[in-house]
Amino acid sequence: MTASSAALGSRRTVVTTALAFVRRNGWTVALVGLLVAFLAITKLLQPNYGPAGIQGLAISILPIGFAAVAQAIVVIAGGIDLSVGSIMALASVTSAVLMLNNDDLFGVGVVIFVLLLGLAVGAINGALVVVTKVPDIVVTLAMSFVWAGAALLILNTPGGGAAPWLMAIISGPLGSPWLPKALIVLAVIVAVVWIPLRRSTFGLAMYAIGSSPLAALRSGVPMARSKIVAYALTGFFSALGGLALTATGGVGAPVPGSYTLQSVAAIVLGGVSLAGGRGGVVGPIIAVIILALVRTDLFFAGVDPNWSTAVQGAILIGVVTFGSLVAMRKVRA
Repeated sequence: MTASSAALGSRRTVVTTALAFVRRNGWTVALVGLLVAFLAITKLLQPNYGPAGIQGLAISILPIGFAAVAQAIVVIAGGIDLSVGSIMALASVTSAVLMLNNDDLFGVGVVIFVLLLGLAVGAINGALVVVTKVPDIVVTLAMSFVWAGAALLILNTPGGGAAPWLMAIISGPLGSPWLPKALIVLAVIVAVVWIPLRRSTFGLAMYAIGSSPLAALRSGVPMARSKIVAYALTGFFSALGGLALTATGGVGAPVPGSYTLQSVAAIVLGGVSLAGGRGGVVGPIIAVIILALVRTDLFFAGVDPNWSTAVQGAILIGVVTFGSLVAMRKVRA
């Protein structure tokens, strides 16, 4: 009896813990379910879709994944950065120009330099927001033209090169053919930075500022410093996105493209509140994969590629509307 009671109690504890986890991370769990559904649809549309397709998908989402993490950090802190794509372009062309015809060791130094450049550029954005007190959206929109112009001055057409080891680190599988290196690189880098950050004093300050700036100020949170650090981290991950562009294409990409808008779409679908103070980085990464699968499925279904953006927008509207309705029901309850 005692052993049976202990086993029953253990099962109840496991179930209770699992239910509590689902309640805390309901949005992310739902996104995982949506991801599985889209993978199943992809397999139905293209029965030959397998490890090669998964590896190609992982490589294609790597730059956008870093961009989504970059945007999520600053939005959680109550801001927004419309220069993410331009910083990625600046990092990409800088790395491509410096790596061209140089050895691997020099390439490692270039990566470190570009990441420091991303930190500096992000910190400049944050300092301008803090000092001028102009809304984030205005400052970062203006700075997006500055960084995009700087990228074009360095390299006005795709060119340069990428160190062989940088391309090799994201190409192919790791162990199992179903486990792409690109996805492992994204997961490891984000985990190494985000997990300690989330549990640190700064992480708490970031969420506090996003939730209620006035309450954070009254609690003694260093508002200016925290804002600048948040933007610096956004610049850091944007630089990682730029390096990913160089690694995936083998050349520098001087045009920002639509990465900024895609990063905003990913964080919205990923459960990060645009009002700040809520969300994480796992949801946006899953959202990036889902949005990429939407484009893939439309292609396999023979739908005009021009419809993909409209379909993605419709999905975002539907998901956000559903989330708002759920939140309203919780408030009324």
